[in-house]
Amino acid sequence: MRVLILEDEPLLAGAVRDGLRLEAIAADIAGDGATALELLGVNAYDIAVLDRDVPGPSGDEVAKRIIASGSGMPILMLTAADRLDDKASGFELGADDYLTKPFALQELVLRLRALDRRRAHNRPPVREIAGLRVDPFRREVFRDGRYVALTRKQFAVLEVLVAAEGGVVSAEALLERAWDENADPFTNAVRITVSALRKRLGEPAIISTVPGVGYRIDPQPGAEAAGTGDG
Repeated sequence: MRVLILEDEPLLAGAVRDGLRLEAIAADIAGDGATALELLGVNAYDIAVLDRDVPGPSGDEVAKRIIASGSGMPILMLTAADRLDDKASGFELGADDYLTKPFALQELVLRLRALDRRRAHNRPPVREIAGLRVDPFRREVFRDGRYVALTRKQFAVLEVLVAAEGGVVSAEALLERAWDENADPFTNAVRITVSALRKRLGEPAIISTVPGVGYRIDPQPGAEAAGTGDG
């Protein structure tokens, strides 16, 4: 999952970003509305987390732009405005959820997971494909009933591949969905992470490489497929 956080308090924004990384959620930070709109224009986000009172455009205006775009991106208002009428106006604006400061990071994580599940309501919370069972809430992976211990980044990559339901996901798409905006587009991080993930998942290899295109979960691991090397 990749989220945009509009927050003008640098320490809080950094703490939230670092905390979300520990939960395999990539987060980009915007300190003002203009930066948020710029990031929204060039990156694909699953959820927008917006402080309402930020240097212009305000969080409310950013929310209006998101809604007007028709993207259907869920919006979580994260703000110190905690009066009932503040919450009411936020929901009337089109927010999908509202969390007031101060807050517990774990509650934010749970709300983000719930919004992501609601956004993809046609997919079950626990996803299964080709003997894999991936639980994004507990961050647990089982293969044929065997528990598989993964690093945070390996889990994030696997989540994206499983969500594609056997479709091919490019290295660029994996970099965009599982890393944040600070990732080097010329890095070998995707290839290295996929290679390590294959080894963790064991034999027969379940992640296929489609040369020149990307990676996919093989619905029939062990059958002849489009390559499973480290490339």
